[in-house]
Amino acid sequence: MPKAEKDWKKVLTPEQYRVLREKGTEPAFTGKYYKTQDSGMYVCAACGNKLFSSKAKFESGTGWPSFSDPANLKNVILREDDSSGMVRTEVLCAKCGSHLGHVFDDGPRTLPTGRQASGKRYCINSVCLELKKDKK
Repeated sequence: MPKAEKDWKKVLTPEQYRVLREKGTEPAFTGKYYKTQDSGMYVCAACGNKLFSSKAKFESGTGWPSFSDPANLKNVILREDDSSGMVRTEVLCAKCGSHLGHVFDDGPRTLPTGRQASGKRYCINSVCLELKKDKK
């Protein structure tokens, strides 16, 4: 059963609520994950849905965590967004409907690890993510 907005306000920080539920954006180069290189799975901060593997993360120079591909395409929803006077593709969590960021067509075809990539850049707000680190 979907949560009411009043319930989201109880479980999310004000900044998480602003970005995840009101489609905001955190300032570039300020999020906790834009430089992170730790291994693990990035999950939705609102519901825990598995979104992006650290293996798909790359440095885009944009100031936000960037990924070449979702962990599973079924875990995200892509929707046209013309809210800023330009047409972009919004990325939403498929489980809870929260806004995560946007996807662009300027990503790498090959990651620094040599892994093949989609050519997409999933530009995701750090505040929308929680990194579940791999166990050592």
